[in-house]
Amino acid sequence: MASIRFENVTKEFDGLVAVDNLNLSIKDGEFYILLGPTGAGKTTSLRCLSGLDRKHDGKIFIDETEVSDWAPANRDTAMVFQQYSLYPHYTVRQNLEFPLKSKIRKLSKAEIEQRVNYAAETLKIGPLLERKTDKLSGGEMQRVSIGRAIVRQPKAFLMDEPLSSLDAKLRESLRVELKRLQKELGATLLFVTHDQVEAMSMADRIGVIKEGRLLQSDTPFEVYNHPTSVYVARFVGSPKINLFDGIIEGGGLLIKGSEERIQLEESLLAKLDGVTGDVIVGIRPEDVVVTPDATDNSGVAKVYVVEQMGMENLVSFRVDQFLFKASVDSAFEPAVHDKIHFSFIQDKLHFFEKKTEKNLIK
Repeated sequence: MASIRFENVTKEFDGLVAVDNLNLSIKDGEFYILLGPTGAGKTTSLRCLSGLDRKHDGKIFIDETEVSDWAPANRDTAMVFQQYSLYPHYTVRQNLEFPLKSKIRKLSKAEIEQRVNYAAETLKIGPLLERKTDKLSGGEMQRVSIGRAIVRQPKAFLMDEPLSSLDAKLRESLRVELKRLQKELGATLLFVTHDQVEAMSMADRIGVIKEGRLLQSDTPFEVYNHPTSVYVARFVGSPKINLFDGIIEGGGLLIKGSEERIQLEESLLAKLDGVTGDVIVGIRPEDVVVTPDATDNSGVAKVYVVEQMGMENLVSFRVDQFLFKASVDSAFEPAVHDKIHFSFIQDKLHFFEKKTEKNLIK
């Protein structure tokens, strides 16, 4: 396996910047996920790395060797696409054997059989080896696609939203299998997706990308708990983070447009280091405390709606123009229009600069 490095990589299409000065390092054996919406530059970054898109500015390194001008076949990467890219008139075995039979590889029949059997056993597709691929389910076809990558024993696996066309239950199952497989192989894996649940559940590190620019690159824990910007905070997390306009003054936080004022703890004020005035404030639903009775430093609101989620309920309430969601125990189920009291776990509050939308707490 190998490390991967993008150094000031920029890719344009007819004047449109798809990847904007990308600097990114992926460690040997790391499961790295590029996360962003459609059109963010995820797939283009992957294609630049694989060599499918070669005319770009900047440099790309695999295993500390620059490969920017190398042909795809020489980069020793294996790509798995959203669509399965299998030969329908071939059996599963023939599809797995196909990438090993090129003249470049010069593998013996025994080694080809050994690699195919290893991939089939690892992916639990042994019973399917003699079946035509057009007779497989979507999940089975994607396993075969992954198997075609495994048999090549590449330096790095590149996966372009390989689970997005599958149903929710199958996606969940294959997420677990893919993470297990990556650890078992010790593989370097670059995976792109728009699904933040995939990113949070599988990645060693996540890179959040928007309009070709990398906004944050860190562990799932850090990206979720210490987002560097409003965009990252909003994009990562389900249910979504609560965001509202606030004013910091006199050691307190005023929810803009309302009379609700929250006295900030000294430890939080120290982190803010003298910040005052207009800010954007974020708080995750699980960090909003809702009770039927007043508590110290709590505000008051009326219930807007209650969503039953099984193990928890999501209680929505309005404070002036802002709609908040709080994740509460399923035993607590207030009625619509009931008066409730709310407070925030203060060390979980996020403060963003109004103009730049950058996090104010380092």
